[in-house]
Amino acid sequence: MAVLVKSKEELFKELDEFIEKNNYEGKKDVLIQVLHKAQELFGYLPADVLEFISDKLNVPLSKVYGVVTFYNFFSTKPKGKHQIKVCLGTACYVKGADRIFERFLEELKVSPDEPTSDGLFSVHGVRCLGACSMAPVVMVDDSDFYGRVTPDMVPQIINKYRREG
Repeated sequence: MAVLVKSKEELFKELDEFIEKNNYEGKKDVLIQVLHKAQELFGYLPADVLEFISDKLNVPLSKVYGVVTFYNFFSTKPKGKHQIKVCLGTACYVKGADRIFERFLEELKVSPDEPTSDGLFSVHGVRCLGACSMAPVVMVDDSDFYGRVTPDMVPQIINKYRREG
């Protein structure tokens, strides 16, 4: 199966068209919407993208960086296609979430918050996923929740998403 990969220039053009189509150029109050679109396109927010947005919206680069670093849903580092979030909050931690987190890192041969060499996965420790009654909890791709996870379940969770690509 062939995968269409857009060049960085094409992504910049798409972001520019989004800004123009929505009449956002020079408007400071749309920064978060534009950052969301940029992250959707690029997968994260590298420095050159932030500079582009700063110029297009006429917002100081320091303010753009301030917004990006304030909100945890923005990232200046690449992430895997499938983001695995392991809750390390108190309820999950006391039920072994640290062992689950370590098992994901071992299985994928990756450090926390870094993508795998194939770009398919990244593993993130988070403070709470709001499902304490199902502790320990893992969330994949901000949509799939797994409750009462054990370290032995980690390979099957990974394989489900590996098959999907």
